[in-house]
Amino acid sequence: MEKRNKKPVKLNPIFIAGTGSDAGKSVIAAALCRIFKQDGYNPAPFKAQNMSLNSYVTKDGLEMGRAQVVQAEAAKIPCHIDMNPVLLKPTGDCTSQLVVYGRPRGTYNAKMIFDNTIPENLFSVAADSYYRLKNTYNPIVIEGAGSVSEINLYHADLANSVTLDIATPEVILVADIERGGVFASVYGTVQILKKYKEIDVKGIIINKFRGDVSLFTYGVGVLESMCGAPVLGIIPYFDDIHIEEEDSLALQKKNLKAVRDRVNLRCKAKTYK
Repeated sequence: MEKRNKKPVKLNPIFIAGTGSDAGKSVIAAALCRIFKQDGYNPAPFKAQNMSLNSYVTKDGLEMGRAQVVQAEAAKIPCHIDMNPVLLKPTGDCTSQLVVYGRPRGTYNAKMIFDNTIPENLFSVAADSYYRLKNTYNPIVIEGAGSVSEINLYHADLANSVTLDIATPEVILVADIERGGVFASVYGTVQILKKYKEIDVKGIIINKFRGDVSLFTYGVGVLESMCGAPVLGIIPYFDDIHIEEEDSLALQKKNLKAVRDRVNLRCKAKTYK
């Protein structure tokens, strides 16, 4: 008798949150997309809103975040603008070109975008894209943006707070230990999510660890006791995995690096009123 493969169960969406910018969310999300694919699931990435000049142009001529393109490749599926429906391309300190569903919609100041007073309802855009993906793929691996604990932006934080409300996902928190302050940043983020979003973090990942990991054994116990969530893994520092950075902190560092045998220019973006 022929043995039938069991159909994968429907999984809850997974939200990769960060304690701060450049914590490694994009890489972790890409890794999970590949792991789920290898385990017989059909995952897809999602990030409601990116802010980056470093966009990818699809075969249809539409712009989206490069990280979600890599994550789609890890999931072995074609990239689609629903995976990153809103893209902000900074034109100055307080203005950005708004790209929705891969097409430019105009240039707006930050307050208009975050107060959602622009012609297009970005909340609906994010929700519609998410549900279209959810109806096709299993699970949805969601990437947050920057820090998930920016309380002052919760009313309009499309990639974090708003997405958490739309998807009601299982939250995994990623922290960058190289930057220091990992205990305070993890504990503080966990408590903020619990108080302001009524969300319990399901697991913690410590990223960019250098040196002897056994020296952090005590730290694991402390974190788990303080936060009430397991430390799922400690990821060693790596410099051989290349996913284009999209968080502002990483891009600022990148812009300061000179490259040998190249013409290196630094240009100040023009501000539009």
